[in-house]
Amino acid sequence: MMVDLALANGAKAVTSEETMSIVTRTASRIILATPRAVFRAFIDAEALVNWLPPAGMTAELQSFDPRPGSGYRLILTCDEAGRGKSPAATDRVTVRFVELDPDTRIVEAVDFESDDPAFGGTMTLTITMTAVTAVTGGTKVTFVAENVPSGVSEQDHRSLMEASLRNLANLLD
Repeated sequence: MMVDLALANGAKAVTSEETMSIVTRTASRIILATPRAVFRAFIDAEALVNWLPPAGMTAELQSFDPRPGSGYRLILTCDEAGRGKSPAATDRVTVRFVELDPDTRIVEAVDFESDDPAFGGTMTLTITMTAVTAVTGGTKVTFVAENVPSGVSEQDHRSLMEASLRNLANLLD
């Protein structure tokens, strides 16, 4: 209960677990919005490009189809040269919606486009939305990233997940 109350006050929970080179990382935050509003922020292209990129990055969707089996292609451009997984300070990702359970859960298969094999493989990102009874209209949003590529540092990943959750809260609170 203390953790939930701390999260309700804006604290973040972030953990990391490494097992035989399989990396799993989590982040969560209480957002003052209904699970329905949170879910819609993930499946609305205009909302997604506004909250997903952290400070110092901008997002451009090249395609977007919010249906299971479909997904989106996203280009994140860094304000600083020399950052990013792809050329020209960009991160290019292809995301496939594996599961879309309205107002409850989203499962994404995420592939980073990079010539560096350290960013290879498919990361699975599971987003859960759980109504919080201690906070009227609140939702605990949890990211669980599994099979995180070795090239994604724990510090960078942690700050990116926290920034996205903060941006989502700012959009919906």
